Amino acid sequence: MRDFSDAAIEAMVDAFAGDLPSPFAAIAIEHLGGAVGRVGSQDTAFVHRHAQHSVLVIHMWQDDEDSGANIEWGRRCFRAVAPFLEEGAYVNYLGDEGEAKVRAAFGANYQRLAALKRRYDPTNLFRFNQNIPAAPG
Repeated sequence: MRDFSDAAIEAMVDAFAGDLPSPFAAIAIEHLGGAVGRVGSQDTAFVHRHAQHSVLVIHMWQDDEDSGANIEWGRRCFRAVAPFLEEGAYVNYLGDEGEAKVRAAFGANYQRLAALKRRYDPTNLFRFNQNIPAAPG
């Protein structure tokens, strides 16, 4: 999130104010900026150096039978805040959202990282995470 506006806060409050399917639901807002923004976007794998805040929609539950309601709440909450978010993701917060989200996490650095992967891990030994496959040589 580049700007933490009143409209964004209102959308988060409204999304959270409804019936929560679990007492373990939360919206976390992490302040970035500062030292994060003083590093160049291509100096490390993390590209989103200009973002001022990170927003996480967190939902946990105990009973499998509650999965549908909790997943729907999480998706509904995310849709409410999505208009205020930039395209991107923090790779350490990804689960199994697929290659598009991995690409969004690394942004313009993705191709450079794929080339590094080809050089240092051509057999894809390190693949048990949000994987960047090796770029073709």
